[in-house]
Amino acid sequence: MYETSAALATARWPLTTSSETDWLRELTDDNGLTGFMPPALPDAAWVLHAMYEHERGPFDMPYFEYLRAFLNRNSTSPEIISGLDPADIFTDLSDPLATSTGEHPGPRYRRLRWTELSRRTGDPVAAEGFPPCHRSFPSLRETGSGGSGWPVGIASPSEGSLGRADWNRLVEILTEHSPQGPETRCLAYYTPLGQRAEEFDSLHVRAGRLADAKVLYDHPDEEWWTPSNLWAQDRSWVLCTDYDLWATKVAGPAPLVEALLDDTEVEAVRLPAPLDPTA
Repeated sequence: MYETSAALATARWPLTTSSETDWLRELTDDNGLTGFMPPALPDAAWVLHAMYEHERGPFDMPYFEYLRAFLNRNSTSPEIISGLDPADIFTDLSDPLATSTGEHPGPRYRRLRWTELSRRTGDPVAAEGFPPCHRSFPSLRETGSGGSGWPVGIASPSEGSLGRADWNRLVEILTEHSPQGPETRCLAYYTPLGQRAEEFDSLHVRAGRLADAKVLYDHPDEEWWTPSNLWAQDRSWVLCTDYDLWATKVAGPAPLVEALLDDTEVEAVRLPAPLDPTA
């Protein structure tokens, strides 16, 4: 499956000229290092990246506290919970949150909606002055004795990339609301930060059809799962997944935005200024 998708992505999304991003530079007055964040065109919504909750937790213990308990050989608590073995979840000890890809973590996890977590914690979806990002849900970082971070029982949203399920659904909604449907010509831009590139002035842009956008997730030449920007060639809509954020902004016509807000698979919200500084 992966080899097939990778081969399709290579064949159907060739590199094109970086000048295709010139209009985004003008539109956003930005260099696009973390992605070109668009204003409303004329409307916009944020697709919140998926998070997942383990059925057994623990929810009152941060990642680092959980890890310390197992590194301390004199400790017999907490017990290893299936799906929460430190050997599996601590792949990057410097920043456990950075390991999240937005994919479903596996058995015994369920999707946790941002709105549900907001009601539970009393935190807003976005922290004051910021769009959805690692600053969201500050009360979760106050759990446990150390108050040192995100709870083990919740797989955090992916940063800078959508999960596959939400990416696929977003492509379907874009297809339904594009005049040319699956034949809509599109361009995809990838931030050099995601590619670990050294030449930041050489922008990476690919061209293809919306019908083939799902396979971008498996493009073998791109280290980031989803593009920083995807837009219709006629510029009727554009999405941005900023390198530092936990949500993807979609700007375009009102019917497209309403479809995102009403969809039962993706979770989307409108954010007022200053939470959405480009509104």
